[in-house]
Amino acid sequence: MTILGIDPGLATLGWGVIRKEGDKLKPVQYGTLGTPPGSALPSRLRSIFLGVRQLMQTYEPDEIAFEELFFAKNVTTGMMVSAARGAALVAVVEKNENVFEYTPMQVKQAVVGYGRAEKQQVQLMVRMLLGMAEVPKPDDAADALAVAITHAHTGVAAERFRMK
Repeated sequence: MTILGIDPGLATLGWGVIRKEGDKLKPVQYGTLGTPPGSALPSRLRSIFLGVRQLMQTYEPDEIAFEELFFAKNVTTGMMVSAARGAALVAVVEKNENVFEYTPMQVKQAVVGYGRAEKQQVQLMVRMLLGMAEVPKPDDAADALAVAITHAHTGVAAERFRMK
């Protein structure tokens, strides 16, 4: 099974593709899609849409996992990231409606074993779980790989996390 993990963002959207072969997880590719801060919002959203559409065409994932958004303070930033998430989501469901979502705490719990783990702990565990020589960079890509790992570990309970 091929899984695309997405860490939504307007300036930087992280993505990571892994393959699950039995009990083994293997990294396929990872990276980020960036949009220039000075550009108009519609142009930035179009760029995210087209970038995620290209990822879907290139990697043809069986399932896609998004990190759920969490903003405690800045509502404006939250709305912008929500718009970016929406653009990515539309690009994904054009090809595949097997879409799931996980909270940041669920991702940390699945990858590290502790829901309040630090970012560095998550990154080190991503490296270990995927058998990588180095911690994946940038952070947004490592986060997206962590989301994909979380989904891979969900197994038969995955239906509970299907995006509704």
